[in-house]
Amino acid sequence: MTQPNDPLQKQQQGGYPAAPPAQGNYPVSAGSGGSPATTPGLPPLPQGTELATAGKRIGTYLLELVLAVVTLGIGYLIWTLIVWAKGQTPGKQVMGLRIYHLENQRAASWGQMFLRQVVGGIANSIFYIGFIVSVVFLFTDPLRRTVPDRIAGTIELNDPDKVLAPS
Repeated sequence: MTQPNDPLQKQQQGGYPAAPPAQGNYPVSAGSGGSPATTPGLPPLPQGTELATAGKRIGTYLLELVLAVVTLGIGYLIWTLIVWAKGQTPGKQVMGLRIYHLENQRAASWGQMFLRQVVGGIANSIFYIGFIVSVVFLFTDPLRRTVPDRIAGTIELNDPDKVLAPS
C-alpha cells in the first residue's frame, strides 16, 4: 500500500498524475541587449541576438531566389562561397541573419554551411517531402529548426548588430 504523501501519487484535477519536472532550463538572452532569462528547452543565445522569425526566414528564402536570378546564378554562387565563411548566405547577409552552430556556440563555419545548404538542400528536395517537413518544423519547433538545421546542428538567428561576425 502506498503512503498518502507519496509524490508519485499526487494528482491534478481530472485524476491525471502531476507532470514531471521540466528538463533543460537554459539561460537565454531576451535578445537585443535584454537581460538573460530562463526559458525551458532553449539553449543560450548570444547577447544581442534572437531567433529569426518564421516570416523573416520565408522572406529571406524568397529573396535568395530573386538574388540568384538577378546575379545570373554565377554571381550568386561566388557570393555564396564567400559568405559561407561568415555563417551566412547572400540573402541572410542582406537581411541581417546568421546561422549559429549550437555545439560550438558561434557562427557556423564554411564546412557547416556546406553541410546545411548542400546536404540539407538535397534532403529538402527529395520528392518535396523534406521541404514539407521543414515547413512543419519551422512553425512547430521552439527553435524553428528545419531539416537542414537539424542535419548541421544549427539554428538561424537575427543578428542585426553583427554580434556573431567573425573577427
